[in-house]
Amino acid sequence: MDNEKKATLDNINSLGVTDIAKPNEKIKVLPIIGQIEGHVILPPQNKSTKYEHIIPQIVAMERDEDSEGLLIILNTAGGDVEAGLAIAEMINSLSKPTVSLVIGGGHSIGVPLATSADYSFISPTATMIVHPIRMNGLVIGVPQTFEYFNKMQERIIKFIVRTSKIERDNLKNMLLKTDEVLNDMGTILIGKQAVECGLIDEVGGISNAIKKLKSLIEEKNKNF
Repeated sequence: MDNEKKATLDNINSLGVTDIAKPNEKIKVLPIIGQIEGHVILPPQNKSTKYEHIIPQIVAMERDEDSEGLLIILNTAGGDVEAGLAIAEMINSLSKPTVSLVIGGGHSIGVPLATSADYSFISPTATMIVHPIRMNGLVIGVPQTFEYFNKMQERIIKFIVRTSKIERDNLKNMLLKTDEVLNDMGTILIGKQAVECGLIDEVGGISNAIKKLKSLIEEKNKNF
């Protein structure tokens, strides 16, 4: 087996993607699927995206002179807040054009991941759930813990407002709704609803996302 085939198989086994084995591709694809895994390892039966795998890919994308744009495919139920926000900030800081596409779902920390790109799409039947940060387990020092979660929530709100067209008050109202998410607070947005509130730029699919990314790349190249 030659080195290229072995590298492809290794990437499929460890990351579930083949894109790293294609360094000359102008458009890179970054799939973020399942739960975002952070410092705590999820059970093996969970479908997850590990942030220690994603971060090096984003760094490699920025350093690769042949790479001209990044397409992020999202179908995530959320996960580790710190890890998800770190990935979102990395994507947002790329110097190359980025486009995100939400398929299936972009829930919880998947929301800032979707808005982190220069332009965002959502498929007509995809859903996004906007809700406050959740806590599980024993809480020690309630006032301190509340303050920590409050600051974390504020970081997420500021990021989403900065990277989308949604109004801050509208976003906060969505977070605090109690009539849409069973036994919890939050808002469910389906396809066009995410666009109408300013969270996502456009309803579309893979062809729309690639076309938009190519146009962003062409526009950037014209300016140089």
